[in-house]
Amino acid sequence: MSSNASQHAALVALVAHQRDREAFGKLFDHFAPRIQAYMMRRGSDRAAAEELTQDVMTTLWRKAELFDPEKSSLATWLYRIARNRRIDLLRRERLDLVDDDDSLLSIADMSQPDALGLIDAQDREGVLHQAMKDLPSDHLKLVRLAFFNGLSHSEIAEQTGLPLGTVKSRIRLSFTKLRRSLEAGGVVEAT
Repeated sequence: MSSNASQHAALVALVAHQRDREAFGKLFDHFAPRIQAYMMRRGSDRAAAEELTQDVMTTLWRKAELFDPEKSSLATWLYRIARNRRIDLLRRERLDLVDDDDSLLSIADMSQPDALGLIDAQDREGVLHQAMKDLPSDHLKLVRLAFFNGLSHSEIAEQTGLPLGTVKSRIRLSFTKLRRSLEAGGVVEAT
C-alpha cells in the first residue's frame, strides 16, 4: 500500500470511528476537486458534477466504516461510488422520459394540437414499440428491470440469477439493436 493510500485509510478510520471532522476535511480537500473533474470529463455539467461530488463525499462521511483498505484504495472506492451515482442520475433522467404504456421515450407532445405532428409522433411510437417487440424476451425483461423498475445491473443479476457480465452485455446489445431500429425508422438520427 502506498504512503498516500495508507494515509487515506488512516483518515477514513478516524472518520468512521471518531467522526473526526478534521480528517474528513483533509479527505474532502483532496478528493472533492478530483471527483468533480472526473464527473465533468464524463459529461456532467458543473452544477451536476458539484451535486454528485457532494453526494459522494456525504457517503464517505456517513458510510466510512464500509471502506475496506484490503479490497481497494480509497480513490477506487470513491470513484466507484461516483460512477454509480452518475449512473443512478442518468437512469432517473431517463425514467422521467418513460411513458405510462412502457415506451422508452415520451414521444408525443400532446400540448400541440397539430394533427401532422401527432401522426408523426404516433409513427415514431409505433417504430419504438415494434423495436421493443423485436428484442428477445429475455433481453426485453432486463431492459424493463433496468429502466422501468430502476434496478441496477447488480440488482438485476441477483434477481435473475444471471452473471453480472451477462446482464450488462444483454442490456448493451438491446440498446444497440433498439437504436438501429429507431435510426432505420427515422426516429433518431444515425450517429
